[in-house]
Amino acid sequence: MGNRERNVALSIVFTILTCGIYGWYWMVVLNDDMLDALNEDGTSGGLVLVLSLVTCGIYGLYWMYQTGRRVDRLNARYGRHTDNSGLLYLIIGILGLSIVVYGVAQNELNQYYRNFPPYYDYQ
Repeated sequence: MGNRERNVALSIVFTILTCGIYGWYWMVVLNDDMLDALNEDGTSGGLVLVLSLVTCGIYGLYWMYQTGRRVDRLNARYGRHTDNSGLLYLIIGILGLSIVVYGVAQNELNQYYRNFPPYYDYQ
């Protein structure tokens, strides 16, 4: 769907100012942007949010793990080798720092967008 770079610092500020509501939006769009960048099918961002709320955050932890694995696949596309980002994101999420996971994942996605122009299928 194109280049969707987002300013990580502003996203964190908006999340804090809205008492976490912007963080929910950020999770939804981050999920959808990551799937688009990888040209993969997966759970939509809206459903991720609903499942996270219904399961009192347990699905959100699973989503963080999956997002880390997706970051590893993104990095592999431009020659950066990373392993176990999923485990790292899960641990950070368990510690209650999901905003850190969103920020790191968004930064990785922004780097991907800078390295590859939008609207191109790299598979």
